[in-house]
Amino acid sequence: MGLLLLLPATTKIVAQTQNVDSLVKVLETGKLSNKEQMDICKQLCFEYQNNNIEKLMTYAERGLLLAKNENDKAIASDFYRYIGVGYDLYGKLDSAMVYYKKGLEWALETKNKECEMLTYKDMAYIHITKKQFRDNSLAWEYLLKALQIAEAIGNKQYSVLILSSMGGYHLFFKNFERAEYYSKQAEKITEEINYDYGKIRVYYNLGELEDGTDKAIDYASKMLKLSQNLLDKKGEICSLQSLAYYYCLLKRELGTAEKYATECLRIAKEFGWQDGLICAYTASSYVYLYQKRYDDCKKAVLSAWNLDSLNVQLSTLTNLAAAYLYSGELDKAHYFFVKYVYLIEDYSDSQFQKTIANMEIKYETEKKEARIASLEKERKLYVWLGITGALLAVSLGVVLWQKNRNAQKEKQLIAAQSIQDGELNERARLAEDLHDRLGGSLSAVKIELQNAESLQNVGDKLDQCIKEVREITHNLMPRSLRLSGLKGALEDFTAQFPNVHFHFFGEEKRVRERLEFALYCCANELITNSLRHSGAENINVQLVQSDKYLSLTVQDDGCGFDEATVKKGIGLKNIQDRVASYNGKLDIASAPGKGTETVIELKVES
Repeated sequence: MGLLLLLPATTKIVAQTQNVDSLVKVLETGKLSNKEQMDICKQLCFEYQNNNIEKLMTYAERGLLLAKNENDKAIASDFYRYIGVGYDLYGKLDSAMVYYKKGLEWALETKNKECEMLTYKDMAYIHITKKQFRDNSLAWEYLLKALQIAEAIGNKQYSVLILSSMGGYHLFFKNFERAEYYSKQAEKITEEINYDYGKIRVYYNLGELEDGTDKAIDYASKMLKLSQNLLDKKGEICSLQSLAYYYCLLKRELGTAEKYATECLRIAKEFGWQDGLICAYTASSYVYLYQKRYDDCKKAVLSAWNLDSLNVQLSTLTNLAAAYLYSGELDKAHYFFVKYVYLIEDYSDSQFQKTIANMEIKYETEKKEARIASLEKERKLYVWLGITGALLAVSLGVVLWQKNRNAQKEKQLIAAQSIQDGELNERARLAEDLHDRLGGSLSAVKIELQNAESLQNVGDKLDQCIKEVREITHNLMPRSLRLSGLKGALEDFTAQFPNVHFHFFGEEKRVRERLEFALYCCANELITNSLRHSGAENINVQLVQSDKYLSLTVQDDGCGFDEATVKKGIGLKNIQDRVASYNGKLDIASAPGKGTETVIELKVES
């Protein structure tokens, strides 16, 4: 069983998984700028790297072409890395290294730290596991650089991935004490931040460290469940191999082991990951060997051997040698046992282990020296603070003057928000009264009148009256806004119109009610204006939500207008006031015959 989870790992850093089909549809509309297309291509690469190599390569190559056209080397470095990942998964390592190195070059030039860190990690994997690139000290140097970047940018998810890779590195070379040290560090952070992708990688390492115990099965089972939930086929393949191995060697439940091995091979073939296929054939070879199906065992191992004879797992060779031995083919058994011995010698270079230990000591020493230097800087800072105190006193008068000026603006904002709060509460009260009191009364009158056939016309009028009351209450304060939030309310509102299309991106999370209300009113006004005045065939409404911002875009293909000559009505004035009250941004772009696009961005209040 090898170091499989050092491969490029999915990192859910920015946002939760988007609806991939929706992203593809948005990309294919043909109405996006190159920058917007690049952003979506990057998201699609992020999603597909874990389960579809062909689509990963398609969108990485498309994104790289766009980035080159825009001369944007920073995002181009990301696409170079993603193409490297694709070739890495296919087993085309020469091509992978070419793209990794080009991505690293541009990442360093543009200070794209995230890409730099992940590329170091990806290149480390190749240098550790692939014989034709074997440079173990360079691999460790790459991992240390990656960890330094992860710690410098303060991202704990990245730290988990790098630490688990460092644990996997030591596992590969049977240095179990150091493997446990790094894996436990990763586990501690993972539990602290509840990072499921990190758990998959940590559980793999811990399962390997518990090899031969029931704990190993427990870790593999947890890993399989998480991998299936997150559509992580690399994790699925590795966990299925582990379960086949444990149920075969530990439990001797060969039927169960064969079930896991068969599923492992099916997923590996579907995914097309070369190392995953080697992993799956190895799992099958264990089962066949213990079932005394020696010919099947030889076929499975030789399938792995034919994929990559230089980098097969040690256990694969022992299974093949044993199968030939039990079959009475002693010469072939001897040949593969010799191969096994040579590989063991590769892994047990004592001088290499000493080099790695020295690199670890150097890294920890540099961290301590950096802390001492930081403390010295703090001491000097306190001295300078005393000197600058006098200067601050002089500038205090200027600051107070500016503060008084800002206070006037703040009062205006508070007043505007207070008006909106009053409007929000009054709308809610009025909506409840209309719905619960007037609406209920009208319904009761209708029931009374239904018994009188001559008064059927009165019943019809009451039906219309009840319908109008419901429409009024919905427009005043939609129940869906209070119950489901802004996304649900906009979905309900736009669903009324066949030519209005709503899209949502980001993490759905409730924010302050008055902020939701303000943005809903803006959307309502913009959509209504477009329906009434633009003659548009299609209106696209997009809501993007992040931890810090809400962004609303309303775009139509209607008649448009000349921004310089058209007088702004009361509806637009209301939108401007609402946006201004939250210090938000409002951008309107329109031209005759080219439609209108309005973008509103509001900061999410803490």
